[in-house]
Amino acid sequence: MSYQVLARKWRPHAFNDLVGQEHVVQALVNGLDQDRVHHAFLLTGTRGVGKTTIARILAKCLNCEKGVSSTPCGECGSCVDVDEGRFVDMLEIDAASKTKVDDTRELLETVQFTPSRGRYKVYIIDEVHMLSGHSFNALLKTLEEPPPHVKFVLATTDPQKLPITILSRCLRFSLTRLLPDQISGHLDKILQAESIEAEESAIMRIARAADGSMRDGLSLLDQAIAYGGGSLRDTDVANMLGSIEHQHIAAILDALSNSDAPALMDIVNELVLQSRNLESVLDDLAEATHRIALIQAAPDFRDPIRDDWDSLVERAAQVSPEDAQLYYQIAIMGRRDLGLAPDPRTGLEMTLLRMLAFRPADTDSGGSVTPKKPVVTGAGNNRPKPTSAAIQNKPVSNGNEAAKAARAAFDELQKSSLAHTPKKVPRPEPEQKPELKPEPEHEPGPEIEGGPELDFGSQPGLGDNPIPVTGEHDPSTDWSSLQTNLELSGAAREFARHIQLESVDENHWKFLVPDTLQLLGSEKVVQSLQSALSDRLGHAVKLDLHKASQPVKSVAAAQQRAEKSRMSEAERAIDEDPTVQDIKKKFGAKIVPDSIQPLQ
Repeated sequence: MSYQVLARKWRPHAFNDLVGQEHVVQALVNGLDQDRVHHAFLLTGTRGVGKTTIARILAKCLNCEKGVSSTPCGECGSCVDVDEGRFVDMLEIDAASKTKVDDTRELLETVQFTPSRGRYKVYIIDEVHMLSGHSFNALLKTLEEPPPHVKFVLATTDPQKLPITILSRCLRFSLTRLLPDQISGHLDKILQAESIEAEESAIMRIARAADGSMRDGLSLLDQAIAYGGGSLRDTDVANMLGSIEHQHIAAILDALSNSDAPALMDIVNELVLQSRNLESVLDDLAEATHRIALIQAAPDFRDPIRDDWDSLVERAAQVSPEDAQLYYQIAIMGRRDLGLAPDPRTGLEMTLLRMLAFRPADTDSGGSVTPKKPVVTGAGNNRPKPTSAAIQNKPVSNGNEAAKAARAAFDELQKSSLAHTPKKVPRPEPEQKPELKPEPEHEPGPEIEGGPELDFGSQPGLGDNPIPVTGEHDPSTDWSSLQTNLELSGAAREFARHIQLESVDENHWKFLVPDTLQLLGSEKVVQSLQSALSDRLGHAVKLDLHKASQPVKSVAAAQQRAEKSRMSEAERAIDEDPTVQDIKKKFGAKIVPDSIQPLQ
């Protein structure tokens, strides 16, 4: 009798034999036991997770001679024929080889005929996403309302390619990837049944290499048994798969921690001589750095499955959390770009060298330099503020080999700059407010009851001789601070920020309004301002508004002048900094426009 591969020999024949997929099994078992079986099923998932197996078990449950049940007998003629793949009423169609609409029409012509032997005709369409658009359209009506004796089971690894009209007509079950523990447990049972000696580490290595697919695991197991001459040893499996030993990964981590590039090249050369799979080096390195990050973040955590945990605990004390994150990111990015490299060895070597080049610099070795910070004082601020806030938006990256010479020169510049004393920036004098004098008698301006459109009277002389505030200076008449405390919002707040307080005469407040703001000063806005001002002062006030003939000294204008002054001071401080001047002189550097921001 010819040899039968393990993947076919040990294919499950009942729902109880399935490994994993509990959520799918539970739904199908309950539907069969309660006689609530849908007419169309869609099974999705990666290769080797049980899509075709579940479809065959479902067909056996529906056509068992002892009745529809979730536990078929497995002994009757129908069950045996289904297991052997020769049941006449179970039709398995490979959609990848029958993509044309004519093939689908030929298939649908047989739907109307009753089953020859069983209760139901079960159509299993594998890789259904390979059908053409016309084939899907031809299938729609039959899939929505099939004869009562027909069941459809569609299987695909790419459900995104299926039309929504197909998805809406089926019960969809998403099969998940199997865990290494689940695969290794099933492989162990098979090895015991086959009386094959095996090492536990070899079984786990195959389970991890299966990458979530039971069929891949069984195929690798067949190959490993043949390679090992009827037994399963870890060294043989490692050589067969080209796997990377943990000793190599530990040596790479040690070399990275010591910044030992020659040691890294020696390790790569040894892996090449042993014909190891260089692509898996970056995968294993990323996995190791991930576990190092876990150890650093949760010291009490331990993975009982991994036998190399103690070794990684030692490396976690040598690798900083920043380095672990950097190594992981570079490893996965290098693995992604490995196909673009001239050859795998070049790609691996460049990725490892990149980990050294972009490693965060050590401040004790002079790799990171902080320039001396001169003092910048803003308008109206008595406290000196460092220019560290007036910085470039793009930080200078250090750490790569090509930048070592520039960094050494920068260190030398830094030492020389310590001898310089930064120039003191003179603090600008605060703005002088106009002297307040008694207000001469004048005709009162229009009141706010004048209508929705206010008529501001023109007073040409106000720009040169403003009407002063009467009486002693009162803090409440400081419009700059007062308007910020008013309960205003929207247009009223902007209106208050752009007008100038001209004078205060008891309860009469007079303001100058620029021409550009007349449209904003509607009756509703002025009423809001007057109400807010009255509430703040605790007594009723009346507003008199006049059109200004010259630019007003509003709060908004003062803020714009202060911001412009602060920006100028920040740019001047950066430009006059001795370190910046030396860098510009020696390296020809230029300050990026609009990259300087004043201290907030």
